[in-house]
Amino acid sequence: MENQSFDFSSELTLDPFVIPPGGKYPIFFLGISICIFGISCNLTLLALIILNRNLHKPMYFILFSLPLNDLIGLSAMLPKVLSDIVTETHKIDYHLCVLQAFLLHMYGGGILFILAAMSFDRYVAICMPLCYSSVMTPRFISCIIVLVWGLDFVLIVSLFSLQARLPRCKHVVMNVFCDNPSLLKLTCGNTTVNNIMGLFNTAVIQVVSVSIQAYSYVKILIACVVTRKSETKAKAVNTCVAQLVILFMFEVVATFTILSHRFKNVSVDMQKIMGMLIFTVPPLLNPIVYGLYTNEIRSTLLRVLKNRVSM
Repeated sequence: MENQSFDFSSELTLDPFVIPPGGKYPIFFLGISICIFGISCNLTLLALIILNRNLHKPMYFILFSLPLNDLIGLSAMLPKVLSDIVTETHKIDYHLCVLQAFLLHMYGGGILFILAAMSFDRYVAICMPLCYSSVMTPRFISCIIVLVWGLDFVLIVSLFSLQARLPRCKHVVMNVFCDNPSLLKLTCGNTTVNNIMGLFNTAVIQVVSVSIQAYSYVKILIACVVTRKSETKAKAVNTCVAQLVILFMFEVVATFTILSHRFKNVSVDMQKIMGMLIFTVPPLLNPIVYGLYTNEIRSTLLRVLKNRVSM
């Protein structure tokens, strides 16, 4: 029996939402509508950046990573949750569970690193406009993008590699999707090192991301106060407000979710809902916010739509 408990190929059971009678299909159709809308918006943003030469600029090469990251977060979680609601199976293979958790944590760290890279780009563009082309070269932009994804990958791999050393003696995942805290609850070994590594990784991601963004936006704010050019101020507002809105929105939801796993008096259903919001709200709002606050994206989209209508 003990060897069966440690069988890594065994099937896991996800802890479902308690859905009232008659609510299964309305919730499913609402969820599938959200999923299709989010995927469509992010694919549209990716297509605009790829197909329109006026968006082939350093800022948008870095921005390209944001909808790509959003697609990872949205597609790794929501389709599986919706499928479980309809089929009422709530089963997942252990290896797929680890893969889902890995992708979701990659998404969480990725969004913060990407926003940090974008804030640095805006800092150079607004505070050092004459040096922008010499600083933000294609080679340097490539290094930034590789560093963003590479650092995120290394941190998450180091976190999940510690899972392999622990025996698993439970098969019920106390969540509607898989994440690192839920996987740790399946083990019967000492998880102190895992918890420390999880907090360390979270601290590194937060400190690096927030420090870069705080420095960049303080410098941008000072530049806006000093300069008398209204055009510079408008440029700063249009390009920075979107990033600040996304950062604030993500930090509030993510902070609550992380803390909810540390306190036992938080409702389990509330943990599930807040956890899902991390992977659904930013992918839904990111392309909309950037479409509203970024003039070039908005004008490019309107021009494309106008050309389609005229055809």
